[in-house]
Amino acid sequence: AIRIRNARTGRQDFARLKVPPMLPRFVEVRGGGGGGALRFIRLEELIANHLGDLFPGMEVLDHHAFRLTRNEDVEIEEDESENLIQALEAELLRRRFGPPIRLEITDDMDDVTLDLLLKELDITDQEVYRLPVPLDLRGLFDLSKIDRPDLHYPPHLPTTAVAFQPGDNNERADIFKAIRKADVLVHHPYESFATSVQAFLEQAARDPHVLAIKQTLYRTSGDSPIVQALIDAAEAGKQVLALVEVKARFDEANNIVWARKLEKAGVHVVYGLVGLKTHCKLALVIRQEEGTLRHYSHVGTGNYNPKTSRLYEDLGLFTADPQVGKDLTRLFNELSGYAIEKKFKRLLVAPLHLRKGLLRHIEKERQQALAGKPARIRIKVNSMVDEQIIDALYRASIAGVKVEVWVRGICSIRTDLPGVSDNITVRSILGRYLEHSRIFAFDNDGDPQVY
Repeated sequence: AIRIRNARTGRQDFARLKVPPMLPRFVEVRGGGGGGALRFIRLEELIANHLGDLFPGMEVLDHHAFRLTRNEDVEIEEDESENLIQALEAELLRRRFGPPIRLEITDDMDDVTLDLLLKELDITDQEVYRLPVPLDLRGLFDLSKIDRPDLHYPPHLPTTAVAFQPGDNNERADIFKAIRKADVLVHHPYESFATSVQAFLEQAARDPHVLAIKQTLYRTSGDSPIVQALIDAAEAGKQVLALVEVKARFDEANNIVWARKLEKAGVHVVYGLVGLKTHCKLALVIRQEEGTLRHYSHVGTGNYNPKTSRLYEDLGLFTADPQVGKDLTRLFNELSGYAIEKKFKRLLVAPLHLRKGLLRHIEKERQQALAGKPARIRIKVNSMVDEQIIDALYRASIAGVKVEVWVRGICSIRTDLPGVSDNITVRSILGRYLEHSRIFAFDNDGDPQVY
């Protein structure tokens, strides 16, 4: 935001200078530092130092950086849209001009400039946030890539899960054989995504005994080997179903590209249930073995994204359990629009069953405590704001249940309520990796139930 004055006429004007997003947020200043030091200047400072070149003959009275956030929610009448993809693409174009919902300004902005912005943007003081410079710290990601090993974590090389390690002759592991032997729980990024999830789908794509692959895709990376495995499977003649959540926030455009690429390869692409966002991370492989069909399942907390799998802490369970396979088959049938039956024996599926199931388990622990038996609940989630769940945890705490909760983000549980939350502990882990896994564990009278 720049206020300028014509030196001849004295007329004052207001100018907005838009900074192209492709420019680096911090510009390296070479020379003069000595000792190998790296120095950077913020892009807005560099521009401010050359405003005279942009407005020759004008007097620059004042200049301030500001950042505008628009409402980027995508609203589509799914049940009225004949083509969801086309409707979403049109909405994405309109999103660039959504109504402003937040104005971030430097804390030294003068009132004249601020009043001009409020008037032109048609917003009130309630949407204004005065912040110390610099605004928009996303550019710090670029600084994190500088070649300074002393400022970085030591390199971490994920290990291969024991069950999936190569054989004696360094031969490729048989993923299906390992899963048939026993369930395999992998913990990313400590255990490799490439040698577990990716290897599972790649083996399924090339295995002549695999008849079908069904998978959900919420967020995936640019050159995704997961998407390529599905394409390879379809081109090999297998039946492939991909449920692509095109409404994944801020990944809508990327997911549209992948949906079209999958469709072009012959993959049956569906977009989930109307009015619901498909957030689950599931893969199901159906393989013919000795005249029968065996189901191999992967249920995870992380996206099928090789890049974020190195940065996010997540869990993934591989199993050949027939009942889990039947439940996933039923769920995929529901998600693809061909099922009415919505009962599951081993799964808690939102929005119909998850809350009810958790409340049932919490109440069971409460009853255990009231009977004088050991009772314990452990929960790890991204956020905890569900009022019914929180109230149930309070009741369990009052009864004497030990409740431990790990929450990465927003948490509405209060641990300072005497007589109510005395037995509740809430923690948040802040470390090298983003804590992304979800766990619900109940003691269940000595027979733990873990989701």
